[in-house]
Amino acid sequence: MSDYENGTPATSVYQLAREQLQHEQFRWVISGAAGFIGSNLLQTLLELGQQVVGIDNFLTGHRHNLDQVREQVGADAWRDFSLIEGDIRDLQACRSACDRADYVLHQAALGPAARSLAEPLLCHDINVSGYLNLLEAARLAGVRRVVYAASAASYGDHPALPKQEQHIGLALSPYALSKYVDELYAGVYARCYGLECIGLRYFNVFGPRQDASDAHAAVIPQWVAAMLEGRQVVIHGDGESSRDFCFVANIVQANLLAALSCRRAAINQVYNVALNTRTSLNELYLLLLELLAERHPHLHDHRPTYGPFRPGDVRHSQADISKAVQLLGYAPTHDLRRGLRQALRWYEQHLGDDLPQK
Repeated sequence: MSDYENGTPATSVYQLAREQLQHEQFRWVISGAAGFIGSNLLQTLLELGQQVVGIDNFLTGHRHNLDQVREQVGADAWRDFSLIEGDIRDLQACRSACDRADYVLHQAALGPAARSLAEPLLCHDINVSGYLNLLEAARLAGVRRVVYAASAASYGDHPALPKQEQHIGLALSPYALSKYVDELYAGVYARCYGLECIGLRYFNVFGPRQDASDAHAAVIPQWVAAMLEGRQVVIHGDGESSRDFCFVANIVQANLLAALSCRRAAINQVYNVALNTRTSLNELYLLLLELLAERHPHLHDHRPTYGPFRPGDVRHSQADISKAVQLLGYAPTHDLRRGLRQALRWYEQHLGDDLPQK
């Protein structure tokens, strides 16, 4: 990555990282490999000729996500993947996964905020204790670096927009608190044990293989499923709450850049990963309706309904991504419209995999 340090434009940094991986094989661990983000990371790494060990207990992940990755990458690349069906709350399972590993990409977690309010002990057990197991296993195995999924939820009630990494408020849910505690533990492991850690605060990620079946499903797959099935879309609140929606390909990019960066200033940091844009829920609904109605004309007459605000939700969210741009060379490739066009093609083909069987 020295070319970046010498002034290579930021837009080429990810390509340099991909070229490095095409010529050099590493051993990667992905926790939550059968989940939405984990399976997208898995697919990219296998396509780049990397060895990957996944660990997943299938609490929120799906075997069909792995089946789809296998179909995409082909039999030869799939041989470079091995799965440990285990739980990050089991230290021995984490140690087995981290054995001889170069990099850990930690994606396993229990979310979102609404579920954590209903199950705070389970949230802590997985998101804090399980995460700590993985940090300890990585330390004992001597891995080069841990890149972990942090969350925009950590900003809590801090009112400023766009969100900057150094300014956070009070947590609004057990989930938000658990993700911030993860950042604190990463700092302790860096200072006390020399373990390199980078946290990525994700903002409202969407894309292929995102679960639409769970009661706490993210808004985009939930709404798309409702619209395709002819059901009403429920918008919580007045629809003017806004989010910084980020396509999963941008998340994959940030993970690989964080893992491979050779810039000392970039290590042991936390970064926002999003677009630095805000889209209201009303605007999101209208954009989805426009894109879906191109192929589903009956949706022209579709109208949403409005329900109460959800506890634990923030009113507005927008990421300042300048730190990731400057230190990692992060350059998002997909804006909201482009990401939705790509995601909708997948949703239309595969959404039934995640919907309850009738």
